[in-house]
Amino acid sequence: MESPATTLVVKVTCGTEAPERLNQGFTVASTALASGLDVSLWLTGDATWMAVPGRAEDVALPHAAPLAELRDALLDGARVTVCGQCAARRELTEADLLPGAVVRGAAAFVEEVVAPGARSLVY
Repeated sequence: MESPATTLVVKVTCGTEAPERLNQGFTVASTALASGLDVSLWLTGDATWMAVPGRAEDVALPHAAPLAELRDALLDGARVTVCGQCAARRELTEADLLPGAVVRGAAAFVEEVVAPGARSLVY
């Protein structure tokens, strides 16, 4: 029998061009965090901007939890990582990001998703 997941790694690959998918990734990650799982949120592509102050506040989606509130809960209780290449393409450094968000590369993502007890989702 397979052991239950203890860590959920959620990778969000879209930005404001796909607000439902963007919000869903944050919603699932924050729900997993609230349920007691260890959560790691990876922001890639235009999702990278959601780790920059003021950006999530500009996202409005009817009938959805405010993205900035979901982001803040994740920054407070999960690991929030911005893709290194994605940050570089947008000329962002950790100094541009909200406190708690870090920049790491693909090797760190692979390490997280293959760890025992980890499950991953991509939005």
